[in-house]
Amino acid sequence: MHALIVVAHHDPLSLTHAVAAQVAAGLTAAGHSFEIADLAAEGFDPRYTAADHLVHRSRATPPADVLAEQARLDRADALVLAFPIYWWSLPALLKGWVDRVFVNGWAIDYGPDMPVVKKLRHLQVHLLALGGADQSAFDRHGYAKAMRTQIDYGIFDYCGAKVVTSALLLESEDGAATAHLQTAKAVGQRLFEAETVAG
Repeated sequence: MHALIVVAHHDPLSLTHAVAAQVAAGLTAAGHSFEIADLAAEGFDPRYTAADHLVHRSRATPPADVLAEQARLDRADALVLAFPIYWWSLPALLKGWVDRVFVNGWAIDYGPDMPVVKKLRHLQVHLLALGGADQSAFDRHGYAKAMRTQIDYGIFDYCGAKVVTSALLLESEDGAATAHLQTAKAVGQRLFEAETVAG
């Protein structure tokens, strides 16, 4: 089996990159293949442009960079997103990747006279979100639920993809890094097992 690991962090020495590397190590140990998409290093442009709007409105051919990302996803049995939590959500780079790549005609089919057809039912999704706050802050303010609503359901369930792992790797600036790296490797090792990993 093959996984696409998408990393959205500008610093290659970040904990986010280390988490992605541990997922990859786990996949390798379990006999699976992977590709890492380092959106910042590759210079992916997250800006939604007039060309992207034409894809949405009239199913025009997507720009070349979007087609390349869709091809990566088409090769994958699973998608792993490793990202820092910015303002209780995805960083702009990753949100722009979703905005531009998960488009009508590829991730879903819909129009004025038809219901939404979910086209990514074959794809497993694993979310590893790194945050500096503790779990009580996420629970107290409803941030964990809000993130699951907007990301797990609002993006991936809407396209039919199954979110298997939705882990908040918190207190990442307070000594929890080692535990997060162990969690990431375990996620990679079990990525294609039926067992759900929850955070």
